[in-house]
Amino acid sequence: MRSLVSVTLLMVAFSVSASADNWAHWRGPDGNGVALDATPPVKWSATENVKWKVAVPGAGSGSPVVWEDRVFVTSGVPTGKSSGRLPELDFVTFCFHRADGKLLWKQTATTATPHQATHETNGFASASPCTDGEHVYSHFGSRGLYAYTMDGELVWKRDDFGNMTTRNDFGEGSSPTIAGDKILVPWDHEGPSFLYALSKATGETIWRTPRDEPTCWATPMVIPSASGPQVIMNGQTMARAYDLETGKELWACGGQTQRPVASPVFHDGVVYVGSGFRGSFLAAFKPDGRGDVEGTDAIVWSVDRDTPDIASPLLSGDRLYFFKAKTGLLTCLNAKSGESHFQTVRLPDISTTYASPVAAGGHVYLTGRSGATVVIDDAAKFNVVRVNSVGEGVDATPAIAGNQIFIRGAKHLHCIGE
Repeated sequence: MRSLVSVTLLMVAFSVSASADNWAHWRGPDGNGVALDATPPVKWSATENVKWKVAVPGAGSGSPVVWEDRVFVTSGVPTGKSSGRLPELDFVTFCFHRADGKLLWKQTATTATPHQATHETNGFASASPCTDGEHVYSHFGSRGLYAYTMDGELVWKRDDFGNMTTRNDFGEGSSPTIAGDKILVPWDHEGPSFLYALSKATGETIWRTPRDEPTCWATPMVIPSASGPQVIMNGQTMARAYDLETGKELWACGGQTQRPVASPVFHDGVVYVGSGFRGSFLAAFKPDGRGDVEGTDAIVWSVDRDTPDIASPLLSGDRLYFFKAKTGLLTCLNAKSGESHFQTVRLPDISTTYASPVAAGGHVYLTGRSGATVVIDDAAKFNVVRVNSVGEGVDATPAIAGNQIFIRGAKHLHCIGE
C-alpha cells in the first residue's frame, strides 16, 4: 500500500507540472525532454518570431525554467574583483516576466571566488534551477542550494556541502530534482561522493547515501516502479537506482564510460541510461532487478556505439534520440527494441552539441553550440523541417512551454513565439 500511494503521489506531482503549461525542471515536465501539449514555432531567426530577448549578465549554461507567468535563470556575474586567476562572482537568480521579458526580481545568493577553475566552455553557474510553483530552487554547486519564494524571498539555504573537486578542473554542473516533498542533490566528485535527499520545505537532510563514484555531471531521474519510486543516477562505475524514501541502493549495472554527463530517461516501465566519452554504452533497464543486474534479464537491450556524451537523450513516445558524443550526428532508436530508425545522420549547421534535444508539437528541436537549431519531424523517418539561429552561441537546453521556446544563449535569454 505504501508503494502504491508513493507512486500515485509522484505521478500526480509530475502531472501538475505538465498540465499547467510549465517547464519546471531542466528536462521538462516528465524528465524526458518532451512538452506533450505544447505547440511552439518551427521557424525563427535573430529577429523573426522573437517575442522578446533580454540580456543576462555573467555566464551560465543552466537552462531556463518556466512556471505560469515567470521564467527563471541563474548566472555567475563577475564583480570586477579577482583572487589570483579566478574572478569573484555574484551567484544570481533572475526572474523575468514571461509576457514581455521584464525583470521582476533578482537575488544574489552569495558573492564568492570559486575554489577551483573550470573548463573553458563551462562557467560557474551550470546547474539549472527547478520549481514546484511555490518555491524556486537555485543550485550553485559548491556555493550552495537556495530556496526562494516565487517573489524572490529567501526561504532557506544550504551552503554546507563543502567544495567539489571535479575531474581535470572541468567544473560543476549537475542539477537538483524535485520529487514529492523532497529535493534531490547529486554530489559526485573526486572526493567523497553522495546523493542527498533534502526536505524541499526546510532544506534539512532526510537521507544521504554514499556513492562509489568519481565526478559525474548527470541529474537524477525519479521513476515509478512496482516497489515504489526509484531515483536513477548515471555514474562512471555503475548506473544505479535508489529507493526514494530511504536512499537504499536497489540495483546497479556497470558498463558506463568515463566522466558521464547524460541523464537518464524513462517511459513505459523502462529506464534508459548511457554515456559516450572514451567509449560508448547505452542500455534499457527494467527497474525490478536487484543487486548487480549486469548479464540478467533486467537489461532489455544495450548498444555500444554512437552514444551521447554531454547532451542527454530525448525519449518521445517509442523513439529515443541522441547525438553521437558531442557531435551533430543524430541517431534515433526504437526504444522498445533498440533497433535503429536512423543512425548518425549529419545535421545541417551543427558540428558540436552541449544542449539536449527537446520535442513538442510533432517536432524535435536540436541545438548546436553555434546557436543553430535544426527542427525535424518527430518520426522514425529523418526529415528536416527548418534550420534556425538566434545569432549567438547556445549551450543550455531550451525550455518549451505552451506556444513558446525559451533559449538561453551566451548573452541573452530569447523568447521565441509567433
